[in-house]
Amino acid sequence: MTNSTFPFVFDAEKMKDLFKMPEFDKMFEAQPMPGIDMQAMVDAHKKNVSALVEANKAVMAGYQELYKRQVALVEESLAKAKDQMMELQGQPVSPDQAGKTMESLKAAIEKASTDIKELAELAQQANVEAFNIIKARFEEAVGEFKQAAEKVSAT
Repeated sequence: MTNSTFPFVFDAEKMKDLFKMPEFDKMFEAQPMPGIDMQAMVDAHKKNVSALVEANKAVMAGYQELYKRQVALVEESLAKAKDQMMELQGQPVSPDQAGKTMESLKAAIEKASTDIKELAELAQQANVEAFNIIKARFEEAVGEFKQAAEKVSAT
């Protein structure tokens, strides 16, 4: 997913192309090793790279969303601060107005705390999604390894 408004453009498909090695299969054809299924190793490598690309896509999508939300929060905060400054401009400071200002400050701090929690949850969600992709591939690889070991021990 590319987004021209995001300052760090990331194209996972281009990243995936970097890992394509057309000569990789041929490297092992010349010297077959007994008891090792080279095609299975190549296929496993391709699955590993594919899982990494998918994990990177998930992380980048999540962090792009996080970035957009941060920008929106900053813009919202600046607009609100500007409005409050305009309200106070040219007015004498009274005890009542000082109390309102303190209430506004308290509300702003509480909102900032809520916003920080929301941003942390967005980051955690992106990380968990990427972790789950890698974890699923790891579990699949363990199963593939067990199957390969069973084939070798059966022969």
